[in-house]
Amino acid sequence: MATTYRVLIAEDQHLLRGGLCTMVSSLPDYIIAGEATDGLEVCSLACVIRPDLILMDLSMPCMSGIEAIAVIKYRTPQVRIIALTIHSSEEHVHEAIAAGADGYVIKDASFEELVCEMRLVMQGKRNPAFEQHADHGVSSDPLPGVSRHAQLWHALTARERAVLRLVAEGRTNRQVGEYLQLSPKTIEKHRASLMRKLDVKNVTGLVLIALDMGVLPLSSPARALDRFL
Repeated sequence: MATTYRVLIAEDQHLLRGGLCTMVSSLPDYIIAGEATDGLEVCSLACVIRPDLILMDLSMPCMSGIEAIAVIKYRTPQVRIIALTIHSSEEHVHEAIAAGADGYVIKDASFEELVCEMRLVMQGKRNPAFEQHADHGVSSDPLPGVSRHAQLWHALTARERAVLRLVAEGRTNRQVGEYLQLSPKTIEKHRASLMRKLDVKNVTGLVLIALDMGVLPLSSPARALDRFL
């Protein structure tokens, strides 16, 4: 009996998401198990649906695709994830690899190229070009011509970025831990690492630098700061 793979589509643009669902569902060995419109939703659905494969847009609201990949891979490491993006720079590929992506497809690729990547990933293989990026690893050197805040953001791991966003939203260590399925003690360690890397002394400092970085939407700073001031 042929294997049928259950696919979760994570894409915030309705037309693109609908097109992907239509094309993927036309394949004999794939079915659509669910759809998500932002990073938080795909993390929640991944735990409930337990798909075989996620097609993950990297540029989504609430939580980026990179952060969502890191969270999902920690919670359900058996799920295969292919990153979908308009960006082809080595930095973006390396970030996807570091977060745990199994494959990477540029959005202007043909559907045939996407299908090829899907089949490779579900066989536990990697595209040679993606494998080459993985072998090179992620450089920790400062990026020339990039702002200080962008440099700091680049220095954080995908998990630290997820913790920074959640802490800066005003969530306690216990709440962050429950969401990421980590112990409060582990979250405390991540928070200490963030303070060290970002050179701040307290959670208020994390909120302020998160605002400067654009991690928090401008509509939420007062609510977030009220918890700590």
